Amino acid sequence: MIIKTPAIVCAIRAHGEHGAIVRVMTPEHGLIAGYVRGAKSRTMRPVLIAANDVEAEFRVRVPGQLPSLTVELLKSRAPLLGEALSAAALEWVTALTASTLPEEHPYPAIHEALDGVISAIEMAPTARRWAAAVGAFERLVMRSLGYGGEMPSMSEDWDAVLAGLQVNGVQLSRHIFVDRKADILSARERMVERLKRAVA
Repeated sequence: MIIKTPAIVCAIRAHGEHGAIVRVMTPEHGLIAGYVRGAKSRTMRPVLIAANDVEAEFRVRVPGQLPSLTVELLKSRAPLLGEALSAAALEWVTALTASTLPEEHPYPAIHEALDGVISAIEMAPTARRWAAAVGAFERLVMRSLGYGGEMPSMSEDWDAVLAGLQVNGVQLSRHIFVDRKADILSARERMVERLKRAVA
């Protein structure tokens, strides 16, 4: 089986001496993991950055086997990693995607929303323009997994944005990350603290 698709890099975990298991979010197939040979090489390190857009090709010889994955860079978000707040936001939204969604289940709305949030972080001049989108993305993920109520309206009122993020944090801890993945929530805590400092 061969799957070739645009994708968003969400998680990279070293595997073996030179490779990595990489999870990407695709428009039609959802979250897929694959093994990338030479992931630690000089040419692949700039490609395998969370939030990068890539062209992904998965190859599976035996059903149930971890696919081999090759990736070609379409758009790099590496320049955003030099800004602490943007880097924290990208780390959080990709980690949330990679750590919560079941693999190979299509979630086209989540893929579209993830792409939109990443683009907003990239394009908006200040966090005030994208923080509400991060909150809405969290709610979409929770709703897609069977948790959460109505989607909140998008607001640029800073107090409302921070209050919404606080509510989301409680729900994520209570329903999604119960007794697991504390390191994932620490990525969110870094983002929220940096957001508060940005507008203090």
